[in-house]
Amino acid sequence: MKAMILAAGRGKRMQPLTDTLPKPLLAVRGKPLIQYHLEKLAALGVEQVVINHAWLGHLLQQQLGDGSQFGLRLCYSAEPPGGLETAGGIIKALPWLGDEPFWVINGDVFTDLDFDNLPRQLEADADAHLLLVANPVHHPQGDFALAQSGLLSTDANASNRLTYSGMGLFHPRLFAAYPAGSEQVLALRSLFEQAIQRQALYGSCIAAAWTDVGTPERLAQLQEPV
Repeated sequence: MKAMILAAGRGKRMQPLTDTLPKPLLAVRGKPLIQYHLEKLAALGVEQVVINHAWLGHLLQQQLGDGSQFGLRLCYSAEPPGGLETAGGIIKALPWLGDEPFWVINGDVFTDLDFDNLPRQLEADADAHLLLVANPVHHPQGDFALAQSGLLSTDANASNRLTYSGMGLFHPRLFAAYPAGSEQVLALRSLFEQAIQRQALYGSCIAAAWTDVGTPERLAQLQEPV
């Protein structure tokens, strides 16, 4: 299988740390955030990983190189200044990702999830399967409600709402309305909502430790001994 790591965000909430470094290169316990993902993907036997970038993307390429140090082949999808948002970044990179489902992982999350637990197959009618986590303090309302069937909804009144972890298995048909390789600014949320209307968005909850490294304070908390 192939994977894509989303690494094009500006990381404004992380300033001044991200003034000179893209957020996925910020270190946790002496190692860049994105390196944890790359090592886990390599251990799974993934051979090719696509990394998109916009802000200071040349530094990602300089540090990670062709991926051989991780046992991977890295491809870089350069985006215009400001980036193309999450869905737009994937659409631009689709020519590298092929016709089969692929994993998508946010480059700015930290988790101790064993990637053996990433979904390997999609439900027959699914456009994507998202991994969800218990709602963190900074996002108490969550993103989606998870039904017993595994289907996701945006029901704001549901008691079982959870937060999207930034990890999941995606089928290229989720992006079928847009030409592969084209450039447009588009967020994943809109495509998720369309998939929900088609009853084609599934999810499952993971219990692993997980942090959206969105502020300097959260980054500092991760440096504490475990």
